[in-house]
Amino acid sequence: MKNDHLDVARMTADLLAAIVPHVPFDGWSEPALQAAIADLGIDPALVRVVLPRGAVDLAVAYHRAGDAAMEEALAAADMTGLKFREKVALAVRLRLEAADKELVRRGASLFALPQNVATGSKLIWETSDRIWRVLGDTSEDYNWYSKRLTLSGVYSSVVLYWIGDESEDHVETWNFLDRRIGDVMQFEKVKGTLTKLPFVTSLLGSIRAPKTETDLPGKETRA
Repeated sequence: MKNDHLDVARMTADLLAAIVPHVPFDGWSEPALQAAIADLGIDPALVRVVLPRGAVDLAVAYHRAGDAAMEEALAAADMTGLKFREKVALAVRLRLEAADKELVRRGASLFALPQNVATGSKLIWETSDRIWRVLGDTSEDYNWYSKRLTLSGVYSSVVLYWIGDESEDHVETWNFLDRRIGDVMQFEKVKGTLTKLPFVTSLLGSIRAPKTETDLPGKETRA
């Protein structure tokens, strides 16, 4: 439903800023959302219009804000002389450095719930897609999917490792990341060998990347 007087983006941003101090204690939950609403002194009925899923929508907004911060930092980074695997590792590292560990920990718990698993998976896919796009990926065939699928797996595992990492400056996480990126590069080699087989080429030849942003597997739409 259209509302010409309701600034959805502004209210979402305000609520996100207001809920953040409460998340470490109450998680991305209804109590945390109610505390944020009370802090801002806004009409709860309007909040339900802006956030149909309540705190879940704010957790989604927080994740996407981290993606945007990563993309901006990566675009500004000097990657001269870096190997491609190093560029991918840098992107994942910048994404984690753009986030608060406790907020991510609480988000991981939220998106592990059965009703939220699909949303969490879409967010991880979105992150992977943004990384590949910033790094200049122009694939339009099955490679579009395979690149994002493998990077989604890497990103998910690194996030879980990072959440539990207590090493100084998260050095253990970055070492783990390097190893996982190595797995991706090995997968690309294996994939290159398989695609030389005639039956594989014909099977994958009809696969095409989404043509519009709304077609992305990681995108959600609202009425």
